[in-house]
Amino acid sequence: MTVTGLQSWVAPTYDALADLLASSPVQTWDAPSLCEKWQVRHVVAHVTMPARLTPEQFGAEMAAAGGDFAVLSDTVAARDASLPVAEHLDGLRSPLLHAWQPPGGGAAGALSHAVIHALDVTVALGRPAVAPEEAVTAILDELTAANGAWFGLDLTGVRLEATDTGWSWGSGEVVRAESGSLVALLSGRTLPDGRALPRS
Repeated sequence: MTVTGLQSWVAPTYDALADLLASSPVQTWDAPSLCEKWQVRHVVAHVTMPARLTPEQFGAEMAAAGGDFAVLSDTVAARDASLPVAEHLDGLRSPLLHAWQPPGGGAAGALSHAVIHALDVTVALGRPAVAPEEAVTAILDELTAANGAWFGLDLTGVRLEATDTGWSWGSGEVVRAESGSLVALLSGRTLPDGRALPRS
């Protein structure tokens, strides 16, 4: 898949997430996500940072966080989660967000960020994935190519099988789930049914 192809899936993912949330009850924003301690509104506040912060503002936030991106993410999410819903939706639909790429991550990083965090919302809510099917499969391939290393997983003796597509990977004890739930598992998340992949 070309860089252009990967980036082209980012906008549809965020737009579809915005459409889903815009048509959901307002209390959905306070529902828990798959990200520990984060509600749906925290996840959206996190992913829409590029639509709100200029590079200079981001640099200042990073400096204030001592160069620790995890600290920055928690700080900004906690602060900006309470922004009006309309502002969150505008952020998800922003061309600035759709064109953004993480430093050093390129289009692949932009797509994985969009797909994984969108699934943090939809899987937790019991809703279908909003990312294009091809995008979800691309992230499955990316995460398994790293053999779980991105999120500190041990995939030894694990076979993953998607119940909604023909995708599969590995050999050993079979873990079956929809493609989006498999991405969530490979991203170190615990599913609502309690399933998680072993840590390394």
